Amino acid sequence: MTVEWVCKHHNDLGKEQLYAILRLRSEVFVVEQKCIYQDIDGQDLEGDTHHLMAWQDDQLVAYLRLLDPESQGGDVVIGRVIVAPMARGTGLGHLMLQETLRQIDDIWPETPIFLSAQAHLQGYYGRYGFLVAGEEYLEDDIPHIGMRRV
Repeated sequence: MTVEWVCKHHNDLGKEQLYAILRLRSEVFVVEQKCIYQDIDGQDLEGDTHHLMAWQDDQLVAYLRLLDPESQGGDVVIGRVIVAPMARGTGLGHLMLQETLRQIDDIWPETPIFLSAQAHLQGYYGRYGFLVAGEEYLEDDIPHIGMRRV
């Protein structure tokens, strides 16, 4: 799958990009996963937040958000990780994590990384050096586990 990777500081997002991000997040997290929660949590436009997007033919097919370590107790926090339904099973998730690690290394070199993974994805993130950090917990009735990469 050929995509164009774009990583932007929130100040540099165009309104069409922000709209596509919020639309995809709503489609997957609220509608598909049936989790009624406030996805727009006040962190998208805060501090040094960056947004990583994968575009294919003007369609947003993958996305995640990077919260800056200064606002997150020293760790870069990866969140809102999505591969669009139409792009699943193509290996795009692996490409996205590789691109994420490159971007973090460029923006915040030698900074630990934290993410809250759906529990069944521990092995997936483990392949990229993430280790379990804490106990499993429920978030929106979905088992999650904290994971950290130093």
